[in-house]
Amino acid sequence: MVAGCVFCSIVAGETPADIVLDEPDLVGFLDARPLFPGHVLLVPRQHVVTLPDLPADLREPFLEAAQRLARAMVDGLGAQGSFVANNNVVSQSVPHLHLHVVPRTKGDGLRGFFWPRTTYGDGQAPEYAARLREALATRR
Repeated sequence: MVAGCVFCSIVAGETPADIVLDEPDLVGFLDARPLFPGHVLLVPRQHVVTLPDLPADLREPFLEAAQRLARAMVDGLGAQGSFVANNNVVSQSVPHLHLHVVPRTKGDGLRGFFWPRTTYGDGQAPEYAARLREALATRR
């Protein structure tokens, strides 16, 4: 854990977040400022700054969890697909590796790399987190 890292703080349970995936090496939680409701950030529990820094033993679990989250966007939220991306250093708002998994629907308005952020309404984030957890649990 790195002091001052908000994602390390979420992983440690010190900063509240709507947890979607909680595994020994990885945590997935709703982005507080999502592109669309259900936007998840997947992070390794271990503080790793960028994808090139990810230890070899975490590559397979990280990608496998990303696949499950992408499926959960469809199964749990009714999305038609997903957008999966990460930044390394440039445009990386938190220096802790995080993969964005975003639900997508044709005509949703997301174009290129202009990513307008939104917020959740009252009680909406826990509902989305629960739907994704349920979809992940049924696809194990």
